Amino acid sequence: MEVILLERIEKLGQMGDVVKVKPGFARNFLLPKNKALRKTKQNLEHFEKQKAQLEADNITHKKEASEVGTKLDGLSVTIIRAAGESGQLYGSVTSRDIAEAVSKKGIKIAKEQITLDRALKTLGLEPIRVTLHPEVSVEVVANIARTDEEAKQQLKLGRAVITTEESDSEPSPARENTN
Repeated sequence: MEVILLERIEKLGQMGDVVKVKPGFARNFLLPKNKALRKTKQNLEHFEKQKAQLEADNITHKKEASEVGTKLDGLSVTIIRAAGESGQLYGSVTSRDIAEAVSKKGIKIAKEQITLDRALKTLGLEPIRVTLHPEVSVEVVANIARTDEEAKQQLKLGRAVITTEESDSEPSPARENTN
């Protein structure tokens, strides 16, 4: 199916490009979210009439996103979760958890703007990509810890604090399993 892009879409094209996509992608994502129009003669004419307005709106949105991005870039948010001694979480941290943590810092973002390439299931400092606009993305650090004190210690060390007693030493031979 051929569509006309109404905004820049990563790995697909720029605004105004006519691209061929799978029908399901167009029906389920591009068309319902007003990111594209079906390629018809009528839609091409409509797009040409609206092109200047769409580009002006895009520039305005990009400028607003850049302003928010300067506030957000490098921000560190703390997320408190229960975890085992090995640092494995009893669950996972989702994009909604990160969006809520960022919103508590005074910057409102939606969970859809957060890009997680994998599930966050361990303690530690995780870089998270936040896409504010198709052309503006920033990185936020999620500090996943069991307590506020542990979160402060992780920020200071720059790594996860697995156990409090033996975090800097090797496990003693007496505790090794000899089976």
